[in-house]
Amino acid sequence: QVQLVESGGGLVQPGGSLRLSCAASGSIFSSYNMGWFRQAPGKEREIVVGISRSGSIYIADSVKGRFTGSRDNGKNTALLQMNSLKPEDTAVYYCAAGALTYSYWGQGTQVTVSS
Repeated sequence: QVQLVESGGGLVQPGGSLRLSCAASGSIFSSYNMGWFRQAPGKEREIVVGISRSGSIYIADSVKGRFTGSRDNGKNTALLQMNSLKPEDTAVYYCAAGALTYSYWGQGTQVTVSS
C-alpha cells in the first residue's frame, strides 16, 4: 500500500510557473513507477509525466519543453515542475504510483492558470 499526498497547486498567471510535490508513504516508494496526471473539466484524465522506477521519464507532447518531473527515492517524493503555464493547463493534477499499473492515487491538487 502507498499513500500519496499532492501539494503546491494554486492560481498562477499565464507564463508563470508552479511546482507540485507528491509525498509518498506506506511502502517502498522506489519499487513503483510514478506518474503525474491531470483532468480538466469535461475531459478525460491524461498522463502528463511518467517516471519509471529506473528514472526514465516520459513527457506528454502537450507539455514537452515546459514541464518536467523528478523523483527522490530517499525522500519518498516526486516533483512536477511546470513552466510557461497556459490557460489550457488548468486542471486537477494527480500523482499516481504502481508496479504494473497505476494502482495508487493521491487526492489531487487544483492548478488554475488565469489572468
